[in-house]
Amino acid sequence: LCLRHVGVYMGKRDFVDHVDSVDPICFVIFCPLAYATLSCTFRYGGDDMDVLGIAFRREIYVSTRQIYPPLQDKEQGILTKVQDKLLRKLGVNAYPFFFELPDNLPCSVGLQPAPKDVGKHCAVEFEVKAFCAESQDAKVRKRSSVRLMIRKVQYAPESLGLAPCVETTRDFLMSDKPLHMEASLQKQTYYHGEPINVRVKINNDSNKNVRNIIISVEQIANVVLYSSDSYMKAVAIEDSGDSVDSGAKLDKVYTLLPLLANNRERRGIALDGKLKHEDTNLASSSIIKEGVLKEVLGIMVSYRIVVKLIVGGEVGVELPFQLMHPNELEDEMVFEEFKRTYLKGMAEDEDEGNVSPGEH
Repeated sequence: LCLRHVGVYMGKRDFVDHVDSVDPICFVIFCPLAYATLSCTFRYGGDDMDVLGIAFRREIYVSTRQIYPPLQDKEQGILTKVQDKLLRKLGVNAYPFFFELPDNLPCSVGLQPAPKDVGKHCAVEFEVKAFCAESQDAKVRKRSSVRLMIRKVQYAPESLGLAPCVETTRDFLMSDKPLHMEASLQKQTYYHGEPINVRVKINNDSNKNVRNIIISVEQIANVVLYSSDSYMKAVAIEDSGDSVDSGAKLDKVYTLLPLLANNRERRGIALDGKLKHEDTNLASSSIIKEGVLKEVLGIMVSYRIVVKLIVGGEVGVELPFQLMHPNELEDEMVFEEFKRTYLKGMAEDEDEGNVSPGEH
């Protein structure tokens, strides 16, 4: 099948999971005899690694649909403003399409590899592939297809929940009275890049001295698809050096700022999905709809504040919270184009393999 041009045009590459629904994936394909595949894949290791060794790949979700010939008259379909504008710009060989994502799929997330682990990654990825072929089961040539990565993301819910607060009382041998600690946050949900204020109140009626107070933000990433692996990483730490003598009290606010910039060399930290060379951030907290099967969750991410008192041993409490993006209004659309263009008489190339996204 000799074709001159295949292209995919999208208004955005981030699609929001609202827990009970997911934004439809809307795009326009410029090509006759076109098909499109949407896939959600869990990957571990590089494509060139031994299949019997570490490399692992599992398709969590795959859907292939026919774009042309269209299954319905494109004049009768309900189009987005982006699609309508693109169709007028591209002409008669352009066809609109929608993919509806199920609401039980994981979000785009990956574990940060070590600096020496070039090409290795553990991630949940979403991809749209458009290709031109006689049928959807036909062999696909590289020059007749184009791939692009997209992201499924979650924003902070409108209902932010109650501010976490926890307290504990510790009795000590040979001490008539206990040590009491209370720790609290101002709210349940924080945004990426926002300082987190932790209020710590200590009433030390025991005969022990509190020698130090350590506050940390811990990220827990559970890889639940193929095993029960769990990675716990402290992504921000405040080693205060504060002490509370026997019979004394303390009421103080500590500020922590969890940022990827302070953890770039640390292997195993969960990150939000990444597109090409764009920067990313610490992974957002996972919010999962009730009744979702464990097998399709991929990588689950949660956060907690841990407050530890060094007093002979350790006295500690945990405050779970959510770290997410604010649910802001979308910026003005910037069209992104992914295409392959080739000359007549070009020699046949290899069958479609791992195709990189087209230039845009």
